Amino acid sequence: MAAQTEIRLTERPLDVVLRPLSEAEASYRSAVLAPGFVSDKGLDLRYLGGMTLPALTFTTVYLGRWDTVERTRLDGAIAAAMTDPHLNNVLAQYFPGKRVTATFAGSELHDGPTPARVYRDTVESIVSGLAVQGVACLLLPRGAVLVDGLSTGGDGPDSRHGLGGYHGSVHGVYYAVAVYSEAANGIVAFDEPWKNVCATLYHELQEVRTDPDVEEAIRAGATPAGEHLLGWYSPRGGEIGDIPLAVATDPSEVLREVPLADGSGSVPIQLMWSNAVGGPEGPISRPHPRP
Repeated sequence: MAAQTEIRLTERPLDVVLRPLSEAEASYRSAVLAPGFVSDKGLDLRYLGGMTLPALTFTTVYLGRWDTVERTRLDGAIAAAMTDPHLNNVLAQYFPGKRVTATFAGSELHDGPTPARVYRDTVESIVSGLAVQGVACLLLPRGAVLVDGLSTGGDGPDSRHGLGGYHGSVHGVYYAVAVYSEAANGIVAFDEPWKNVCATLYHELQEVRTDPDVEEAIRAGATPAGEHLLGWYSPRGGEIGDIPLAVATDPSEVLREVPLADGSGSVPIQLMWSNAVGGPEGPISRPHPRP
């Protein structure tokens, strides 16, 4: 495992996915990174000593009303993407000496009413009431607006202004939540909403793999103890999925359909940051050399 590095973060750690150049992104970042994919090793992730999850289990939880065909396609695509060896080869560099695996534990449908605006405390209340295997992946129904703020504390950045999703933990359970992205809600890059959701969820699950305790670090504040709760994190760019979106001028530059290693088709994902190339990287046939 890489040596622990002493750093001082200059900004609040991020656990959200944001549309580039949006109002939501501006509310988190003091400056917008330069566009383009020129290799920039200064943005690379560093291991700060926190938890990582090379072996990940996850369950999709659909809230409200969902089309059955969309659910089937989304479940199939995210399961295939998370277990694809060529995509996982990109992640292998962050887990030296360990095998990167994922297990899809199935899906659940919770078709009761969903609030028009879903706040972080709403998400965590729902997660606390679930009994699912691994990471609980909450998928909001069409039209629901996700807010990164508390229902008791006023509105924060929301999915009408560029927020796509976020991940965190509550009572020891890891979770990810994604917006039904279409039109002006969420992050839109594909021709069908379920593909946008799949790419957002892929982003969040890779960040759960590499930096699962980011919310605990946020709660701890700007202290050495808080920083050491972080796993792989870039002091300049954020988490593994944040940096590619930050250097993109348009989401479609990093949200792409990529071929699966077994030749069975393609899946809509977001390209992740790779320290090996100093930029976003697509599927590769062999893992990068491990440190």
